[in-house]
Amino acid sequence: MQFIDLPTQQKRIRTNLEKNIMAVLDHGKYIMGPEIAAIEKRLAQYVGVKHAIGCSSGTDALLMALMAYNVGPGDAIFTTPFTFIATAEVIRLLGAVPVFVDIDPDTFNIDPQKLEEAIAAVMENDAALHPLPAVSGRLKAKGIIPVDLFGLPADYDAINAVAQKHGLFVIEDAAQSFGAEYKGRKACSLAEIACTSFFPAKPLGCYGDGGMCFTDDDALADLMNSVKIHGKGTHKYDNARIGINGRLDSLQAAILNAKFDIFPEEVDLRDRAAQQYNQMIAENGCELVTPGTPDNMRSVWAQYSLLARDEDHRAALQGKLKGGGIPSAIYYPKPLHMQTAFESLAYKAGDFPVSHDFSTRIFSLPMHPYLEKEDQEKIARAMY
Repeated sequence: MQFIDLPTQQKRIRTNLEKNIMAVLDHGKYIMGPEIAAIEKRLAQYVGVKHAIGCSSGTDALLMALMAYNVGPGDAIFTTPFTFIATAEVIRLLGAVPVFVDIDPDTFNIDPQKLEEAIAAVMENDAALHPLPAVSGRLKAKGIIPVDLFGLPADYDAINAVAQKHGLFVIEDAAQSFGAEYKGRKACSLAEIACTSFFPAKPLGCYGDGGMCFTDDDALADLMNSVKIHGKGTHKYDNARIGINGRLDSLQAAILNAKFDIFPEEVDLRDRAAQQYNQMIAENGCELVTPGTPDNMRSVWAQYSLLARDEDHRAALQGKLKGGGIPSAIYYPKPLHMQTAFESLAYKAGDFPVSHDFSTRIFSLPMHPYLEKEDQEKIARAMY
């Protein structure tokens, strides 16, 4: 059994994949070919924003967004410790500082109330109000990067209200949520800039690395288009600013164009699989917390993640699954504030108790659009 079944998906679109790839081989425009503009237009229309800027990875998408806001040393960027390292990594790459904020236990996403507390702590330079990183000098509160974890959007009405109150920007980290919805709006349209990833395991993935930024702001779009090509100005050898080599390549765009043809249907199939999991697990009566979705949201189920009673319970369940030939995974076993890469910030294990607790209990089951009901029943039975 596969954790993510890409071969079945490929069989459905193999003819179009080969046609799109051959078109690139025929025209030979491997960098910035016409496939780039085509996928940017399609995804911008799908999301409902003016601009989509294809780039080389979801990580570079976040980096480009921060560079468009001129983030640098002394800036505090508020984000969650319960995510993949890329979210906070790009903050440190620019010399800024991640100020971590614990998660809402119901959604796994950043808690807006704790976000308010963290901003107050930075502005007043008072770690008694909220755990702060150990840095020399005072930090300047500059921006927020919520993460739409496991495919469920964060609470953007609350987050954007907090940001507006304090004059901060918001970047939606939608690496896992492309295709999700929040109060009638698509993920990637919920902040001034949104960033997604096309890593192969994502709901919409290519066959390598790729990413995209989304915005309605013309000036920000121009900046990010410049940043992704070495800070390009009026022509190739006019460099208006420091940038990166962050282009999406034509072959990956060609693959995305073929995959997007069936993507809306796949979102429905993912949702059906998640609801079947919830029902099967509830019927078995095991002590597991299943993931929920607020009434006004729709998850794209990048992962289907459960909470066990404790670490031992999780290990026992994963052992049963492995014995039945069923893969499982843990997203994420160590919160970012406890990662070696951030040890200079001197956060403590107990600073973010929800994130710490969930990291010891969470595990994920196979999730993709082509899960058969019989396989899901096998998975549910294996845990009991």
